[in-house]
Amino acid sequence: MRIALVQLTVGDDPAANLPETLGLIRKAAAGGAEFVLTPECTNGLSSSREHQRRIFHREEDDPNLQALRNAAAELSIWLLIGSLALLTDDPDGRFANRSFLIGPKGEVVARYDKLHMFDVNVSATEVYRESAGYRPGTEAVLAKTPIGAIGMTICYDLRFPYLFRHLAQAGAQIITVPAAFNDTTGAAHWEVLLRARAIETGAFILAPAQTGFHPETMVGKGRRTYGHSLVVAPWGEVLVDAGTEPGVSFAEIDLSAVDRARGRVPSLSHDRDFTGPK
Repeated sequence: MRIALVQLTVGDDPAANLPETLGLIRKAAAGGAEFVLTPECTNGLSSSREHQRRIFHREEDDPNLQALRNAAAELSIWLLIGSLALLTDDPDGRFANRSFLIGPKGEVVARYDKLHMFDVNVSATEVYRESAGYRPGTEAVLAKTPIGAIGMTICYDLRFPYLFRHLAQAGAQIITVPAAFNDTTGAAHWEVLLRARAIETGAFILAPAQTGFHPETMVGKGRRTYGHSLVVAPWGEVLVDAGTEPGVSFAEIDLSAVDRARGRVPSLSHDRDFTGPK
């Protein structure tokens, strides 16, 4: 199967971001991709909660979601919208960070809300509290499709191997990791974590990423993301590294490699109960 990762540098205006995203998806389809994947926060990145409330929509009336669904149907492709930031009806007003798997008729096949919130102190001057604006999901998602069994994760989920193991043991052959990975932690940890998750699960890891500097035209200082969208094979080989420029990267994946890797090291079936530590 030919797949394509779309690497983006979005700003804080979803309407302005959409044409670039659609153009790269069309380029991916023209290049023969059956399955196209976009990064986390495909519709936009902003540090201002007030601005986010003005620009984001609920799922049912989000124009970016509708346009991307229409594109998938027009191009007859499978499309992973890495995530969209969406308004919710939660009493505390927090948003959802939601990934969508779209089928080739434009239908929503699966939804996944990011489980783990990026609440970290990267440095004295770089502090993130994702949970202040976004509410975490509560459910792991595996979509069984004609192109394979696809486990869905988002960005910071990458640091929680039990989620990936759970998806693999449920049958995932492909695990998606759309991200807007921090530039500092990305340089230190991105590739090694993705390769580790592939090796541990014996699955293909498909990780489309945001890249570069993301300006905030309305308010805020902007932020940097690491880029380097990756495709990692079940044995741990990096098949694609997209570097740091926006664009489209292609890879050929053969799901029989999943069975071969798991047959050589069947660790997914070697769990043992234990006690301690005390």
